[in-house]
Amino acid sequence: MSRILTVGAAQLGPIQRAHTRADVIRRLVELMRQAHGMGCRLVVFPELALTTFFPRWWMEDEAEIDAFFEQEMPGPETRPLFEEAARLGIGFKIGYAELTVEEGRRRRFNTAILVDPRGRIVGKYRKIHLPGHAANEPWRAFQHLEKRYFEVGNLGWPVWRAFGGIMGMAICNDRRWPETYRVMGLQGVEMVLLGYNTPEHNPPAPEHDPLSDFHNHLSMQAGAYQNGTWVVGVAKAGVEEGCMLIGGSAIIAPSGEIVAQAVSRDDELIVARCDLDRTVAYKTSIFNFAAHRRPEAYGPITQRAGVILPPEDEA
Repeated sequence: MSRILTVGAAQLGPIQRAHTRADVIRRLVELMRQAHGMGCRLVVFPELALTTFFPRWWMEDEAEIDAFFEQEMPGPETRPLFEEAARLGIGFKIGYAELTVEEGRRRRFNTAILVDPRGRIVGKYRKIHLPGHAANEPWRAFQHLEKRYFEVGNLGWPVWRAFGGIMGMAICNDRRWPETYRVMGLQGVEMVLLGYNTPEHNPPAPEHDPLSDFHNHLSMQAGAYQNGTWVVGVAKAGVEEGCMLIGGSAIIAPSGEIVAQAVSRDDELIVARCDLDRTVAYKTSIFNFAAHRRPEAYGPITQRAGVILPPEDEA
């Protein structure tokens, strides 16, 4: 018997700084309604889906920074999205900037939540692999200050039993790191929901620019295949405040094959009927971790400044 989950990947076109939360929520609701009309039980939105990608600017005024963050979810401005989801009976995953008070202090995270068809939050993930830099580098065409505005996520990579399967979440740069998928893969993940806002231009390594789209799909396809899982990767795309963001939103099968892909850099919904049982053949054969994976034989390694070196007594 097959376990079919029809999923919509709701790519967003650019969100400019002048756009309000209400402007964005209307777009999200429209995409959600389209997804419902196409039989989707789950719709996936991008990273930082409620605002422009604000880490491209150096800001010092705390109130100016806080304006990009959500202090509760749902809040007054985002509640209509939850209410529409519950009315339609459709679940969603969305990324946003989270401001919270934990351990007696204000903390900021790049966050994603998973919401069930009744409008209830069933899972939360906070981005771990923060790219970019923390210092002001005004000579750049645009900055990438995630390390300034966000803390490293502190929730690990949990998985959730929802939508008839085992769901996981990741955010943007996480997709480039194999441990993202492997930690969830070791927990039996069957679908990874992933949003991104990725510039076409990479200031530290502009020679990579022609490969931006290739590397985007390569990392997600490899993660899917090597862990026998579906991956739903969803972009915010287009020219946003003068910065071109790649698109290429894709739904990827456990075989590593792209089964649906966006063709624009605008608001666009792509849909696929995902059979969660397609994961079984990979998890029980070539990627049967219990039978074939041998971490005890990897040997002692130490990570220092990004270079793998032997331990001190072997150096």
